Amino acid sequence: MSLTPEEIQRYKRHLVLKEIGGQGQQKIKAARVLLVGAGGLGSPLLLYLAAAGVGTLGIIDPDTVSLDNLQRQIAHDTNAIGQPKVESAAATIARLNPHVGVETFQTRIDAANALEIIGRYDIVADGSDNFATRYLVSDACYFAKKPLVFGALGPFDGYVSTFKPHETTAAGKPFPSYRCLFPEAPPPGLVANCAEVGVLGAVAGVIGTLMAVEVLKEITGAGESLAGRLLLYDAKEARFDTITVGWDPDNALSGRETTIRDLSIHETRLTSAACITP
Repeated sequence: MSLTPEEIQRYKRHLVLKEIGGQGQQKIKAARVLLVGAGGLGSPLLLYLAAAGVGTLGIIDPDTVSLDNLQRQIAHDTNAIGQPKVESAAATIARLNPHVGVETFQTRIDAANALEIIGRYDIVADGSDNFATRYLVSDACYFAKKPLVFGALGPFDGYVSTFKPHETTAAGKPFPSYRCLFPEAPPPGLVANCAEVGVLGAVAGVIGTLMAVEVLKEITGAGESLAGRLLLYDAKEARFDTITVGWDPDNALSGRETTIRDLSIHETRLTSAACITP
C-alpha cells in the first residue's frame, strides 16, 4: 500500500527509523486495529495509533462522555459531554489525521457479536475496565487467531502484555493466554472499581501509550514482542518491572485438555467493573 506525498511528509520521522522505514509505514497504513473501549486507556491508544497512520481503527464502546471522564479520557473534551464516546473519538481522529478510517460500534462487545467484530481486524487492543469483557475478548481473540494487546489500570499502577496463544515460541511451545496468567475472574465485588478507589489520570496515559507502542510493534515486527511477558508500571515508585509468563498446559482455554471451546460461557456476563487486574 503506497504512501502519498502528504503522508510521506506526515510520517517522515517514522520513515527514517531503520526498524520502520517505508515498508513498515505501509504495513501500518494497511493495518486494521480494533480498540475495545474509548476511555482512559483507549484515549491515548487511539490518538497515537491515529497519529501513526494506522489505516483503519475500529472502536467499540457503549457509553457516552461524562464530565468525570475528562480527568483521564483525553480523546474527549467538555463539548463532547453527552455524546457517544465512539462518535467523540471518531471526530477527534478526523481532526488529527484524515488519512485514518474509523469504524464505530456503539454497543457492548458480547458473546453474540465478539467473533464477528474481532474477525474484521488484524489486531485487538483491549482497554476495557471490567473482568467480564477482558475474559471475553481474550477468549474470542484466541478462537479468531488474532493478537491481543492488553492493558489495565490501578490507582497508581498499570499492566501491559501481548497475548497470541494461537502462535508458538521459538522453542515450539504455545505463547500464554490471558487465562495462563489469570485462570479465572475474581468473584463480583471482591475488587474495587475506579469510582471507589480512583485513578491518577496521567497513569492511564502511560499505559495507553505503552499499548500503542506494542500494537505498532506487532504490525511492523519491530523489536521484541511482549508475548510471554507482563510489563508492570508503578507510578509512585517511578519503576517498571517485567515478569515472564509461561504457557499453562492446564489452562482451560489453550491447555492440553481444554474445557472452553466456544464463547458460550460468556452468555451470562459478570457485572463487576474493576480497574485493576485480578
